[in-house]
Parts: sequence; C-alpha cells; structure tokens
Amino acid sequence: MAKNLTLMAVHAHPDDEASSTGGVLARYSGEGVRTVVVTCTNGEFGDTPGGVKPGSDGHDEQEVAQIRLAELRESVKHLGVTDLELLGYHDSGMVDWQFKDQADVFCNVPIEMSSGRLVRLFEKYRPDVVITYDDQGGYDHPDHIQAHRITVAAVEQSGIPAKLYFTAWRRGTFERLRARLAEQGVEFPAPQIDDAARARMDAVEARITTTVDTREFVERKRKALGAHASQIEESWLSRIPPEVYVEVFGDESFIRARDETGAPLPEDDLFAGLS
Repeated sequence: MAKNLTLMAVHAHPDDEASSTGGVLARYSGEGVRTVVVTCTNGEFGDTPGGVKPGSDGHDEQEVAQIRLAELRESVKHLGVTDLELLGYHDSGMVDWQFKDQADVFCNVPIEMSSGRLVRLFEKYRPDVVITYDDQGGYDHPDHIQAHRITVAAVEQSGIPAKLYFTAWRRGTFERLRARLAEQGVEFPAPQIDDAARARMDAVEARITTTVDTREFVERKRKALGAHASQIEESWLSRIPPEVYVEVFGDESFIRARDETGAPLPEDDLFAGLS
C-alpha cells in the first residue's frame, strides 16, 4: 500500500472509532496508510464509571467527557491511528432523550459551521478515502445523523476525497452475535428482529458494496474497544468471548457513496482504484 494515501473516519463519539471502523483503521495503518480519526463530540452523555446514566444523581458531564476522551486516546493507540482530531461539540444524547433539544448540542449546531471545520481538516490532511455513518442505517442517534450530514456536506464542498463510504452491518452478523452471546448466557439488549426490522436491515445490506477482511486485526479492535472501559464494563460488549470476535468482527462492510476511481464493484479494499 502506498504510504502517501490517507484514510479519514468521521465519528460521533469516543468509542465509535473502535466499534465500527476499528478493523480497517488497524489494517490500513499497518499497511502504511495515514489514518485520521475525527471525533465530533466529547461524549458527555455516556455513562459514568459504574454505569450512572445521564440525568441521574452522580452523573457529571464534564467528568464523563474527560474520561471518555482519555479512553479515546488510548483506543487510537491500539489501532495505530496516525492523527486524532477533536471537534469538541457537546453530545446530544439519544433520540428519545430530552437533551437533544439543548441549543449547544452537536445536532443543533448549524451544519455549515461544523461542515466548514471538517472542510478545513480535509484541506489539512487531503484524505483519499473518508468513512462516516449511513443515515439510512436504522441507528437514529442524532449525533450519528449529524456526523453523516456534515461529512457529506464537506465532501461536496471540498471535492477532495476520491471515495466516500458509509458503515454498514449485515443482518447475518447481527444474528450471529445474538446467538453467540446467548450461548454464553449474555442478554443482548437489542430487540428481536421483527419483519419490519428485517426489511430495513436487508435494504441496508443490499446497498453494501465493500467488505474488508480484518481478521488479522481483531485483537487490536478488541483492545481498542476495551480501552473504553467506562462505557463497556457494564455492557454486553465486555462479555464477548475473544474467540467470537473473529466470527463477528472478522470483516467490516461499507456502502460506497462516492467514487472518482472507477473501481469495479463489489470491492474488498477501500483503496481499490487508488493503490
């Protein structure tokens, strides 16, 4: 892989870099690609250590933010990330929480303001490939949707990245994860997949263009996720047996939304047409 290539992943919160793109960040950094993680919020509405929820007694937003940003810095070390950029916006909380209505949270920042900051990062790093979320993926977190919006806007404004990708999960992967956790006696908090959810997931899967083999980097992804102890110690993520990681996280899938290379589909390399 040519050493002058750059991959940028735009994420909403500390820990998202590991859960959805940890494999490709580790793989491509190992191949000499410059890897840049942009984290949009400080994660103030995460849990405190011990699982205290936002809005509950004992939850200190600024303390949570400092913990999560420290965990983020440790995580990107495990992934070999070259550069970390923090936009520093305030976490918006989940879609059904009251916090999203606060004027200062990320989802309420004017898109032209935050996308402008991202354009400047594009100009600084000149990314060949950019990754962010799919706004049709079914996870309607306001900050994920806003990260999608500002990234698409910045790509369109700058014209710099040759390729833009959205993260995607296959339904089969989701179902294997639930099954493996059940075998370990671990309850998976996501609801059972009904017909409507199955249709949504299948529609996303039908749009997948690119699946990258990350099996050799699963351990680094596991350690990166583990660095976010404040968020996963009390969750099902901390209970996934190491041997299950390869089966569930052995590849990462994406939807190619922009391409100036003409690389044929399907792909197994985010840099197809560039390297």
